[in-house]
Amino acid sequence: MVMGTDKTAKNPDADALFAAADALLAEEPQLPSPAERARLREAAGITQARLAAALQTTTQTVKNWENGRSEPRSPRLEAYQRILDGWAAKHPAYPAPAAPAPQPASAAPAAFAPAAPAPTLPEPAPAVTTAPADPAPQPVPAARPATSRRPAARKAAPAALAVSADPRFRNGPLVVLDGGGAAYDINGTLMRCPADSVVDLVEWALASHLGAPRLHRNGRDSDPLVVLTAAAAVHLGLPEHLEGHEQRRSLRLPEDHPVVREVTEAGWKLTQRGFGPWPRIYRSPQGGARQCVQLAVLSWGALDDRSWPGVADMHPADIARALGTYAQRVLTPRGSTAVSGLELMTALRPPTRAVRDKTTNAWVSGHNPGSLGKEPLDPAPPEAIAEHPVAQGWTGGFLDEEAYQWTRPVDLLTGPETALPYALGLDLNTAFLAATARLAVGLSAPEHVHAPEFSPKIPGSWLADLSHIDTDPRMPSPFTPDGTRPTGPAWYQTHTLAYAQELGHDVRPTEAYLRYESGAYLDPWHDRLKTAYLDTLADLGVTRDLTDAEFLAAMEHHKQQDPALAAVLAAIKATIKGGIGKLRERPQGKNYRDGERWPALERPTWRPDIRAAVISKARVNMHRKMRNMAALTGLFPLAVLSDCVVYPSPGASPLDLLPYAASGKPQGGFRLGPTPGLAKLEGVQSMAWAVDLLEQGYNPARHIKGDGHDAVLDAGE
Repeated sequence: MVMGTDKTAKNPDADALFAAADALLAEEPQLPSPAERARLREAAGITQARLAAALQTTTQTVKNWENGRSEPRSPRLEAYQRILDGWAAKHPAYPAPAAPAPQPASAAPAAFAPAAPAPTLPEPAPAVTTAPADPAPQPVPAARPATSRRPAARKAAPAALAVSADPRFRNGPLVVLDGGGAAYDINGTLMRCPADSVVDLVEWALASHLGAPRLHRNGRDSDPLVVLTAAAAVHLGLPEHLEGHEQRRSLRLPEDHPVVREVTEAGWKLTQRGFGPWPRIYRSPQGGARQCVQLAVLSWGALDDRSWPGVADMHPADIARALGTYAQRVLTPRGSTAVSGLELMTALRPPTRAVRDKTTNAWVSGHNPGSLGKEPLDPAPPEAIAEHPVAQGWTGGFLDEEAYQWTRPVDLLTGPETALPYALGLDLNTAFLAATARLAVGLSAPEHVHAPEFSPKIPGSWLADLSHIDTDPRMPSPFTPDGTRPTGPAWYQTHTLAYAQELGHDVRPTEAYLRYESGAYLDPWHDRLKTAYLDTLADLGVTRDLTDAEFLAAMEHHKQQDPALAAVLAAIKATIKGGIGKLRERPQGKNYRDGERWPALERPTWRPDIRAAVISKARVNMHRKMRNMAALTGLFPLAVLSDCVVYPSPGASPLDLLPYAASGKPQGGFRLGPTPGLAKLEGVQSMAWAVDLLEQGYNPARHIKGDGHDAVLDAGE
């Protein structure tokens, strides 16, 4: 007897069935996952702004749909579903690659044999594999000792980093090579590397399933990265240190060095940077596959201690974990953090994509919408720098959109302010990154316009006179980096003039260089770095669900939780600032002459106008916060330096300074938290200390961190 059956179930009513079917059909369409929505849009080459215009909504709404923060409602829901269905038919998702069958060890060349009998190369494992017999590398501990000051907290071992499901990269993006033939992957697993020369090492790396899949379907995969410790460099015939160069950027082996000759004689090539701290070794692709390996020589300063504090001196396993975390959250390092920041822009917005030629119906390389393209664009004369070829003979002035460096005149300090006991510095988290969110930048060449009508929606440079605008002298002017009032006509970026309009002033430019094709080029860059920053902070115990008091306590000790992750956090911040700075890289070398082109100008990413837009928006954001703070508390800043502002404070904590509603909800422009654009404590000193620095002409915002004393003597302002 079958339980749970009845006559009705065996013979359902036809009308009821059709009614149920109609009810299902009437339900709202089921959209694909947020990630798939973004993939389909990118595959179709449509920007978020263009999709938003088609659906008669905002770009931020489309971003929310693709981030899973919100869902569309009728009638946009049905229209969005129709668009996604059409894209899905044209651009189906690639199926996940099947895992390759294990091959016998004999299938691999003897030179690339693994340390223990296994497949061609050992798969990453949570435990350390068999190490080379002579010499034996130090074992990787299962868990590092805890460094938290909280005695009750027990620190767990670092979580294993996930490697790509793509079998081509099953051993991860990089390895760190010690001097005894052991290569540590991102999880500390050991592989045997028998290479005795740089050429052998390059060939081993290409055969070792190292690398990372592309970040955009129209981009390219990341090449293997092999990091050399000092001992590994010496073992391969390289000098332990490079000396005799005045500038770090010129560090490289001479062309007649035996290692360089060996590389070139074997048919390999070096990029124009030569064999320096980050040599890139390549040759022509074979069978459509790239043949390129990136090296990083630690003892030559590949990892700048300002961007990667302490990493070069760590155990190879910890170096691999730090760089591996960065590789997975940002991208595989390709040079300094500044270089990586710039490379990330291109990786997320590739300049070209495959398109069908209308004449031959063949696939050809075409422009990728929303990107900067593959050809460099010269800036307008006021957007350039004095050395640039287009600026030769130009006498009309230059755009001066820089970060704040301002101090309040001592004679404008009031008695009640100087009577307060503390000077407290607030720092905005990754202020430049926050400024890139939903930032429209020019994607086309500038057009010269006379007597234009100002529009805050058009990226460009405008000549206008803002000297008539009177601002509170207790705050810096929002229109100049040094905070002084403008003295006459000057060039301004769009955001600066838009803020003048926001303050209620009439803006009448007399001339402009405008870019009518625009888009949020930096949006993917912002989203990836924001996620990397927040995820790394969360791993260090600083999460977004903390109260303000808990946030301040967590920030006080977060760097001691895990030195490797703390270094990754520093590298992410350096990537943001360095990447923005690289948009206007200056000429290098003592033999340069004004008017000559330099290598950076040949990059589509040499865009001083985009750099100016980011800095202008960041400076405006800072001024808006200070204005709101003054309106709510009556307090005015003592000094500002880029993203740090110093206030007179009644207490030593931001909780004593910032305004809160009776309910405990924070108010005003400065709010505490880990998210980019929110604030954290930079430092606190006595008010007498701050006044003394102001009287000596120093900026307290530069020195408020730490003890506030030794830095002043060494600053050399």
